[in-house]
Amino acid sequence: QVQLVESGGGLVQPGGSLRLSCAASGILSRFYVMGWYRQATGKQRELVATITSGGTTNYGDSVKGRFTISRGNATNTVFLQMNNLNPEDTADYYCRVRDADDHWGQGTQVTVSS
Repeated sequence: QVQLVESGGGLVQPGGSLRLSCAASGILSRFYVMGWYRQATGKQRELVATITSGGTTNYGDSVKGRFTISRGNATNTVFLQMNNLNPEDTADYYCRVRDADDHWGQGTQVTVSS
C-alpha cells in the first residue's frame, strides 16, 4: 500500500545544489523511518540520511555537513537538500520507508559533472 515517488534528480555542476523530494502515501503507522540511500556504479548501496517519525536524523559520514534531510510540515513528503555536491555524489538515489515493512522508491539519478 505504501508508495514512494522521488523527484528532483538531475545534472548539476560541482559545488552546486539539488533538492530531492520523496512523496509518500499509504503510511499507516505512527512509528516509521524514512530515508535516502544511494548506489553508485560498481558500489554497494549506502546510507545517505534517515529521519524518524519523531524527527531524529542520521547521516552517512560522507554527506555530513553537506546534506540535510527534512520532512514537510503539511504533506507526506521527505526532502534531501544536497549542497556542495562533488562528482563522488553521483549515484542513483532511493527513498526508503520502514514501518512494519520495507518500502523503496524507484530512484532518481543524480549526476555531478567534473
